[in-house]
Amino acid sequence: MSEDAWTGRPFTVVTDGEPGALHGAVVAIGNFDGVHRGHRRVIGTALERAASLGRKAAALTFSPHPRRFFRPETPLFSLSSDRNKLRLLAATGLDGAIVFHFDAAFAATTAEDFVRRILVEKFGIGGVAIGYDFHFGKGRAGSPNFLSFEGTRLGFPVDVVPPLEDEGRPVSSGSIRETLSQGKVVEAAELLGAPWFITGEVIHGEKRGRELGFPTANIRLDPSCQLKHGIYAVRVDMEGTRVDGVASFGTRPMFDDGAPLLEVFLLDYEGDLYGKTLDVAFIGWVRHEQKFASIDALKKHMMADVAQARESLKRSGKAFPVLGRI
Repeated sequence: MSEDAWTGRPFTVVTDGEPGALHGAVVAIGNFDGVHRGHRRVIGTALERAASLGRKAAALTFSPHPRRFFRPETPLFSLSSDRNKLRLLAATGLDGAIVFHFDAAFAATTAEDFVRRILVEKFGIGGVAIGYDFHFGKGRAGSPNFLSFEGTRLGFPVDVVPPLEDEGRPVSSGSIRETLSQGKVVEAAELLGAPWFITGEVIHGEKRGRELGFPTANIRLDPSCQLKHGIYAVRVDMEGTRVDGVASFGTRPMFDDGAPLLEVFLLDYEGDLYGKTLDVAFIGWVRHEQKFASIDALKKHMMADVAQARESLKRSGKAFPVLGRI
């Protein structure tokens, strides 16, 4: 990770249901998929409350996403993997994250028990910050009003954060998924507060890019990824080194129409990347994926893609998500 991508703040992750060093913290509760600007407003509220009380601040989140548990037959396009969510949370100034495994037993926990037995008795929370639409507990019976009432009764402050909009667009994980499914990565970055990114290991491919003069680092994304197939300007972080690039995400209609694959051509870079893990940030849209009349026509368009990507990346400055160490 590049030095400028780390806040330097220690970050504790609790995953076994025991509070440890985060006992007594003010908690921001939510799924936090993508850790977008709306989430950061909730987190910022928790940080302010924690500072006023002289306590630590932590995110309280869930894995897997509850929607994956309740509707396993319906793929959910996750904006961030579990690990990347923690890396994003670690860069917000929080002291740590409490991750609950969302399973049948947890889903059966009533709202009353979640507040009294988990938040108060086990974690001794100093306060709670939630979004205006956060619901919890068995049957989603717990509402912001219910949590506020319980906070007053049990002696902890509850901050309910109103919705955030960006020029009339709701800042939500759902709206960001929709923009990415349309290839609108610039709009997604505006809602997120930073470019959307993925992390993956470079795998061996058919080496067609090398034969065409554009060797690529190939990464298999989660099958639930609904990013629009097409060509993108990207910025890549590999073990502390940032390199600009142009990437194709799709089924390679010129060749095999196979399973979707991300193929990243790094600009002005030479080296063996097989087995390395890359962070790939999507900076700009270049064009739709398409089938050309000949290989020569494809190569001509690929050269144009590189030129367009360079311009997009130049305009973006050093845009890249700020990530913490976990």
